[in-house]
Amino acid sequence: MPINKKIYKVISKVVILIIVILAYYFLSQKYHIGIPCPIHYFTGLYCPGCGITRMIFSLINFDFYQAFRFNPLVFILLIGFFIWKLLEILFQKKIVLNNKITYTLLIIVITFGIMRNIPLFSYLLPTVIS
Repeated sequence: MPINKKIYKVISKVVILIIVILAYYFLSQKYHIGIPCPIHYFTGLYCPGCGITRMIFSLINFDFYQAFRFNPLVFILLIGFFIWKLLEILFQKKIVLNNKITYTLLIIVITFGIMRNIPLFSYLLPTVIS
């Protein structure tokens, strides 16, 4: 696939994603609608994904520090994902994750989910920094 078509596909997907996120952002600001985490709602525990919505809203407001504080793992993974896709576009080659990387990421996500529920690691909770 030529680079122009590939860039067009990526840009069109990103634009659609941005439109959906901004629509949800403005609707949630106006009507105070939120997406609750079912794991936190039923168990009181924070899952590895808790804080993603607030992280995205902070990114929309260019508050990168607060976005990192809401969910540092997903923030770092998001940056890694964009670098990965950028490298694929630049080198015009599909970069596939091998099993070792996939299992390592899975272990990191599970460990993060466990650690953020231990009082010693309370700094990993998705909280607002004043």
